[in-house]
Amino acid sequence: MFLDSILKKEPLRAVGLSSGTSMDGMDAAAVEIRGSGPETSVDLLAFETLPYPAELRARLLEAARLGGGSTEELCRLNVEVAGVAVAAARRVAEKAGGSIGGVDLIGSHGQTVCHLPDGDHGSTLQIGEGAVIAEETGVTVVSNFRARDLAAGGQGAPLVPYVDWLLFRSGEENRVMLNLGGIANVTLLPGGLGIGAVLGFDTGPGNMVIDGVAALLSGGEVACDRDGAGAARGTVTADLLSRLLRHSYFAKAAPKSAGRESFGDHFVQEVVAAGRELGASDEDLLATVTELTAGSVVMAIALCVTDMGDLGRMIVSGGGVHNRTLMDRLAVLMNPVPVVRLEELGLPSDAKEAVAFAVLANETIHGIPSNVPAVTGARRSVVLGDIAPG
Repeated sequence: MFLDSILKKEPLRAVGLSSGTSMDGMDAAAVEIRGSGPETSVDLLAFETLPYPAELRARLLEAARLGGGSTEELCRLNVEVAGVAVAAARRVAEKAGGSIGGVDLIGSHGQTVCHLPDGDHGSTLQIGEGAVIAEETGVTVVSNFRARDLAAGGQGAPLVPYVDWLLFRSGEENRVMLNLGGIANVTLLPGGLGIGAVLGFDTGPGNMVIDGVAALLSGGEVACDRDGAGAARGTVTADLLSRLLRHSYFAKAAPKSAGRESFGDHFVQEVVAAGRELGASDEDLLATVTELTAGSVVMAIALCVTDMGDLGRMIVSGGGVHNRTLMDRLAVLMNPVPVVRLEELGLPSDAKEAVAFAVLANETIHGIPSNVPAVTGARRSVVLGDIAPG
């Protein structure tokens, strides 16, 4: 079997690729993996982010817009995103002191352009064709991770809670793992307990609404509220925040997952229009949507636990860790639970999602199910992903 030579490697050298709902580029992590299942250990060798060219990002955002993107355009984007993935994989392999020829396995999340998990025919679409990546690199690729969980009746997301348990569980401390990507997702890791006790779900917007408001207010001149500086100068518009927190997503019970379909451009435009009606300044709008992100995270967690004081620590990863105002608000709202960055557990905050898909690919080639039914709502545990031989 073509996997035999890979399975004999110890350690296994892998590259994980991930591009989130912010659609700003391809994250790539080169890692060495030892073992599988609960015995998995990972060493990060290198991390790299390859930004999408502006023209490609604009096309991806249009394709992900409700009603946007033709089948022809999606067909082309599927291959073009794979090309970025190939370039990112090559670059991070070289940064790790080798070449793509020395990589045994690639796990590629791809770029989500549509996520519709609810209803009788739940569906999701990640582009960045795995076969193209395998052909161009000569490396075996695992991709399309979310589809099998959806086929088993799940949401297809979040998938990282499984990796959180593998890599970051504690024998004693309860931990809250929060990832602030375009969408925020949280994993609750009870100390000393098995995977069956893990809870996780998307809480709602992470950076997506903040970035969208910053871009809209600037006419596209800026892509984010850097360091949360705009929000820090503003004042939360209470009436607007109250209205936003009544969004139907926040009232949904888990399992649940979110995307641009809920909090994309249409939501951002409605936020700005409503804020203007209430007399909010640009800075007030940024402060309000920053509070929306922090508040919705804490509100979602509070619904799952009886005593917030039992949570140990909140450990944050993703691009949102660079937004000082957002992190400060999380610290205030989570008090007395300490809010720290993932670096305290030995991994760079920006690298977690890419590392996660390298680990998930390793589970796939070992035939180990890596969804968590209690998290995604799937009927059963399943092996995730499609394999394209190198």
